[in-house]
Amino acid sequence: MNMNAPLANAPASAAGSASETPAKAMPAYEQIKRYVLRRIAEGDWKPGGLIPSETELVKEFSVARMTVSRALRELTAERVLTRVQGSGTYVAPQRYESTVLEIRNIADEIAARGHRHSAHVLTLEPSDDPQALDALGLAAGPAFHSRIVHSEEGEPIQYEDRYVNPKVFPEYLQQDFCVETPNHYMVRLAPIQRAEFRIYAQKPDAHVRRYLSMEIGEPCLLLWRRTWVGETVATSVQLWHPASRFHLAGNV
Repeated sequence: MNMNAPLANAPASAAGSASETPAKAMPAYEQIKRYVLRRIAEGDWKPGGLIPSETELVKEFSVARMTVSRALRELTAERVLTRVQGSGTYVAPQRYESTVLEIRNIADEIAARGHRHSAHVLTLEPSDDPQALDALGLAAGPAFHSRIVHSEEGEPIQYEDRYVNPKVFPEYLQQDFCVETPNHYMVRLAPIQRAEFRIYAQKPDAHVRRYLSMEIGEPCLLLWRRTWVGETVATSVQLWHPASRFHLAGNV
């Protein structure tokens, strides 16, 4: 496609009036910005949807990568786009919609009580678990798998069993989750745009019971949650909490 072609039929709000400087005199990065804005305004690219990659836009417009990168960087700063490292660039949710879900980080909850959070990482590895791949919408593995015990003042209060989509968080296995929780890491990189969850009262198996220092027969509060970044499932997690030591609170 010729660089000026997408702008030739742009609406006045994007291309400007006849009295303005012609589009061909604009800097190339500005032409790309207007093209992106037009595609969003006309509904071709919808909120939460993935847009073409930098490589595709470089080829389409026949410009240097730094030109495309500047256009996307400025649109991200203007909150028109959301860029997810290793995954791609998405159209940001419309600002008048309540599309971003706030999920509280357990380390922040503990700190708000004036207590000390600590984490013990049990597992951090690739996984081909078929149920996990299905939950993440992956046709083939691996997914990334972590199991972490979170403690408050040295007392375990949450067993986190999480599967992560490597297409969304490709560097997940390289993180130190004793320093930063998975929740904080993922929300820092990519805002959650949709979630589903279920809450159960359930007895844990011996493995979970041992790491949560629970008595035999003591019930757990189990939260299962799956979240999306754009149109891609980002993570599926089970959070086990001793019923006698934990209550659930949050904001949606």
